[in-house]
Amino acid sequence: MNKVVKRFIGYAKIDTKADPNSSICPSTKKQLDLAEKLVRELKEIGLQDVSLDDNGYIMATLPSNTDKQIPTIGFIAHMDTSPDMSGENVHPQLVENYDGADIILNKEKNIILSPKDFPEVKNYIGQTLITTDGTTLLGADNKAGIAEIVTAMEYLINNPEIQHGTIKVGFTPDEEIGRGADLFDVEKFNADFAYTVDGGEIGELEYENFNAAGAKIIISGRNVHPGSAKNKMINSIEIAMELNGMLPQNQKPEFTEGYEGFFHLVDINGSVEETSMQYIIRDHNRDKFEEKKVILEKIVAFLNHKYEQDVIKLELKDQYYNMKEKIVPVMHTIDTAKEAMEELDIVPKIKPIRGGTDGARLSYMNLPCPNIFTGGHNFHGKFEYIPVESMNKAVEVIIKIVQLYHEKN
Repeated sequence: MNKVVKRFIGYAKIDTKADPNSSICPSTKKQLDLAEKLVRELKEIGLQDVSLDDNGYIMATLPSNTDKQIPTIGFIAHMDTSPDMSGENVHPQLVENYDGADIILNKEKNIILSPKDFPEVKNYIGQTLITTDGTTLLGADNKAGIAEIVTAMEYLINNPEIQHGTIKVGFTPDEEIGRGADLFDVEKFNADFAYTVDGGEIGELEYENFNAAGAKIIISGRNVHPGSAKNKMINSIEIAMELNGMLPQNQKPEFTEGYEGFFHLVDINGSVEETSMQYIIRDHNRDKFEEKKVILEKIVAFLNHKYEQDVIKLELKDQYYNMKEKIVPVMHTIDTAKEAMEELDIVPKIKPIRGGTDGARLSYMNLPCPNIFTGGHNFHGKFEYIPVESMNKAVEVIIKIVQLYHEKN
């Protein structure tokens, strides 16, 4: 088993599931279990200035070994896993020399990773896949990125003939709940730019992401015995259904792709007396993003007018913005990553992120931070998998980026 695989499997077995309902940082103390392991490992391989702060942020430095003036490059990944599915008792499985057939993840529960449902898995025939056991997520998002960064740093340390400038490493908590950059000390990190290693399939290179907002809605009803409810009852559940039905029905995640934005109802809980709803609003285009927020505000105003009282309360909050405008002035970060991939016979797949990343927030904190692939697929669920060969290529890309910046300066 090669080093990146061994590392990843070790990290994956540590439960680091984030908790969106927690007010502390990290949102779950168990994220520190992985953080403390990583601090020990970073010191063991020879990185310097290794630190873990009280909020669970790790930083470390690989000093320059050249007299050249080279920009300081950062590589960043996150330790937490999605709250969408259990990250406890993760048992990664190795499928060697994959033959293109169904993969039985869990025989007892009849959970199958099938090319019929996930046709892209056939791109990896003959390769070794790491899968779940069908009961948890895998955690390639983003423990694969951590494993790839650590392995690349160890390689550079063990091969000092590869000249490079100063390299910074950062591992963050709580990215999956939108807080990964909240307490990131950009000044302490002290990099000119960075890459998050947090993408999907091999070749992904991303510097555009959604503009994002979250909407919390509370609908107050009036519960009256249904036998005498005429002209008296206000059913908050019915109003919630009415509100959702007034949103553009073709602007939902299941009907959109590419640069198309959406409204996504992520949670609803209600009774006649009160219903709560939570939406996320996404669009790559800033003007369309603002329009979406106005649409929701107008619907709420209309329904409050219809029911002749403020039955609906809306809390609308921006979460992050499209990093593109912060990356365009430093497009060399994209050009260099693209060149690195091409030199390694990887076809770059430059496309917008249909989601967010720590890099978006960090880019607006004066740390331009595009995103490169980890190799993983089907993040956040039991069908998650990652090809070993893609992980190895991610390690090579990190090393090649470092080499290219040395050559160009």
